[in-house]
Amino acid sequence: MLSVPGKRRVGNAVIESELLCWLRSTFSGEALSSLALVAGDASPRRYYRLALGTDGTRRSIIAAISPPTEKNLEFIAVRQLLAEAGVRVPDLYAFDLDRGFLALEDLGDATLLPRLNDDSVDRFYGAALDHLLGLSHIKIANSGLPHYSRELLQGELNVFMDWFVIGLLAVNPTHNAQQTAQMRSKFAGLSDVLISSALSQPQVLVHRDFHSRNLMVLTQEQLAVIDFQDAVIGPITYDPVSLLKDCYIAWPRAQQLAWLSQYRQRLLKAELIAPVTAEAFIRWFDLMGLQRHIKVLGVFARLNLRDNKPAYLADLPLVLHYIREALALYRNDIKEITEFESWFEEALMPPIIRQAWFHPPV
Repeated sequence: MLSVPGKRRVGNAVIESELLCWLRSTFSGEALSSLALVAGDASPRRYYRLALGTDGTRRSIIAAISPPTEKNLEFIAVRQLLAEAGVRVPDLYAFDLDRGFLALEDLGDATLLPRLNDDSVDRFYGAALDHLLGLSHIKIANSGLPHYSRELLQGELNVFMDWFVIGLLAVNPTHNAQQTAQMRSKFAGLSDVLISSALSQPQVLVHRDFHSRNLMVLTQEQLAVIDFQDAVIGPITYDPVSLLKDCYIAWPRAQQLAWLSQYRQRLLKAELIAPVTAEAFIRWFDLMGLQRHIKVLGVFARLNLRDNKPAYLADLPLVLHYIREALALYRNDIKEITEFESWFEEALMPPIIRQAWFHPPV
């Protein structure tokens, strides 16, 4: 899609000094405060807050050091697509792709997650679904975005086997060819079901990580969307399931389905999808969630094992709950899910419950 400049290997202090020099040059004539590191995310990106201007005209911006591995060109392109569709995203003031420097609007520190409770969630999720409707309106034909292909979906599922099953749980029956063949066969059968369901859905612009930690609460409780550089053209239920079956906060299934029903009705009214029954839409939603959450088990395990970020292990019990719930819902209807669930419960749950991070759902 887009070319990426070569990787640079320089110490943080040197790069921070270069960033400050670049900012002084970019915003020449305005006084700059020193860089203050702010909380980052699961990526190698580093974010800094600084003030520009004098006391009378002072404003805060966010400066980012984003390595070439972090899809900087994609970030700029997708940000433009979303902004043109009326989705609230951070303004982009300046960038230097060769060095991975970006100067962005400061949206503050208030993510949606800590603001969610029984009294606020309907209001906030309504606003979030407004943004998803905006994403679904974007014309994808000439967007330049990659497709959520069979290969990409399968690659995500493989992260589960490589990093969660073999890496974190150390379940790798290589000494027993029959057990290995059964494990691979059941995983392949489930993968085919989930991928086929995803590819059969209407295709729209998909944020790909649309949840409460990637939504910022602004003044007057307006929501802004961040972390959209991985956007693709993909299944219409992917972003709704990321939001409604959030890996960091849980809501009763009846509530999830009520929000989903409202969203389906809005899609139909806007003629963004062909007529589809509620049952079929829920099935898309649940199987899409199963694909996403199986992938997330692998991603969170990889963040722990490879990137030394063990905090994500605390979120694994909720992700496991979503997976086991979806498997139970469809085990009587889909043979491949029946077989996978049996293997999951017999081969994986015993080592899972021995993990220090595991606890039953509350």
